[in-house]
Amino acid sequence: MSTHNNISPFAFHKIRDYVYRTAGIVIGNEKTAMVTGRLWRRLELYGHKTYEAYFAYVSSPEGAQERSTMLDLLTTNETYFFREPAHFDFLRDEIIPQQRNKPMRVWCAASSTGEEPHSIAMVLSDVMGKTDWDILATDISGKVLEHARTGVYRAERIDHIPANYLKNYCRRGIGEYEGMLAVVPSLRSRIRFEQHNLMHTRKNDEQFDVIFLRNVLIYFDQPTKQKVIENLLQCLRPGGWLILGHCESITGLNLKLSTVRPSIYRKPADAVQVLQKLAV
Repeated sequence: MSTHNNISPFAFHKIRDYVYRTAGIVIGNEKTAMVTGRLWRRLELYGHKTYEAYFAYVSSPEGAQERSTMLDLLTTNETYFFREPAHFDFLRDEIIPQQRNKPMRVWCAASSTGEEPHSIAMVLSDVMGKTDWDILATDISGKVLEHARTGVYRAERIDHIPANYLKNYCRRGIGEYEGMLAVVPSLRSRIRFEQHNLMHTRKNDEQFDVIFLRNVLIYFDQPTKQKVIENLLQCLRPGGWLILGHCESITGLNLKLSTVRPSIYRKPADAVQVLQKLAV
């Protein structure tokens, strides 16, 4: 059997246990082909004959950088512009009007290569113009964040961008950048990209009006889902919205959130906010 595909149960357990302890992501028993498919080139690069030897290396002090690379390879997920468009409609038609011209703070908590935060930015810019809004975009993978910061994508990835947004916020590449698309700098400047592990709390007192956490919970078990959302809710202001992927829910979790519609939840407003609204 090819070394590329020949991973022992011991090595597979060690690798998936590390990913779970570090990122909270569950790699099922059926994912051996995914693990070997993403890692075998790393074995070749370092000259390891087995996955046991590779994991021993990444577990050593000398393998610190490779640990990060391995985690990147095993946790990177597919994304594209305006995925699950109903959420962007809800942001435009429901959330922004309720802000009543107040500043808007949005956290895209699993930004991957940046298509989602750039989609959010297009909506905010279209509706709110140059008023006070900004986006924090985070991911556990430093590699995907490097891509996200450039705002440059292959042109075939633009299929879901509305025509007016494509015209106003994107530029097609020419010359050596033929076949590429770039998000305009004025939009990119409103997004702050940071590396962040959702298993950890934020180290500052930032409060957000909206948190997008889409198509990530499907990789977590129930205790990890509970922990991750609790961490996020510390940064969601009272009355703020949490938006999950369409195939995700908080069923079975002990959270103080009300359901607005499937996959969209709201944190209860505090008493001060309620009195302020009644006074308006």
